[in-house]
Amino acid sequence: MENILENVNKYWEQRADAYCKVNLGELDSFKREAWSNLIQEYTLVLTGKKLKVLDIGTGPGFLALLMARRGHDVTAVDYNEAMLEKARKNAAKCNKVISFKKMDAHSLDFDDNTFDLIVTRNLTWNLEKPDKAYQDWYRVLVPGGRLLNFDANWYLHVHDAQKRKEYEQDRLNALQRNVEDHYTCTNTELMEAIARKLPLSKEQRPQWDTKELIRIGFKRIMLEMDIGNLVWDEVEKVNYASTPMFMIGAEK
Repeated sequence: MENILENVNKYWEQRADAYCKVNLGELDSFKREAWSNLIQEYTLVLTGKKLKVLDIGTGPGFLALLMARRGHDVTAVDYNEAMLEKARKNAAKCNKVISFKKMDAHSLDFDDNTFDLIVTRNLTWNLEKPDKAYQDWYRVLVPGGRLLNFDANWYLHVHDAQKRKEYEQDRLNALQRNVEDHYTCTNTELMEAIARKLPLSKEQRPQWDTKELIRIGFKRIMLEMDIGNLVWDEVEKVNYASTPMFMIGAEK
């Protein structure tokens, strides 16, 4: 039987170097403050206490480093060893103490009611069982804790003909405007083959996420439907015009 998790893991292992460079560039641009301010806007402030923060699918450590810069107690997990190696080196360069662990996002090795805040970016679309993952994330949040998930309908175009046309238009726009096409640096054929087997590639999001989080028991849902206007540069806005990034927040 095909192991989807391992196929996704191998894909991101091959992209670790390039993705790390992208993340480091973000940390050295306006995006550092843009992302930090966006997260801060939706983070509960606990007077006199550092937040215990969990970054799930940390990759090279972008969100973990942002939260550590804010003075929080940060734990970051990823299933991919290559990404974790990059994240550890990036944290060391920034003189930030972050606990990095290899872990499957579907089944976290933490006690119930451990974290005040969970942050995650561009992860949930990769998951084989996102409903199971959301359930486990709910478990490890303290009562009143929050989840902030940043994602997009990245591969809806493998199932939706209209989205495919929009995706192809993005490629044409990048060419016509003479900007880097971010899809030329990836194995698009391989990733589309994997995405066809991932459940969220065929779902309209964040509508699906909203229903699932409410079903699980989250009491409050917060939505930002197009955060690209806040955190993307002009090249990204051209590349991803048909796949606007959203934020879905949920409070336990």
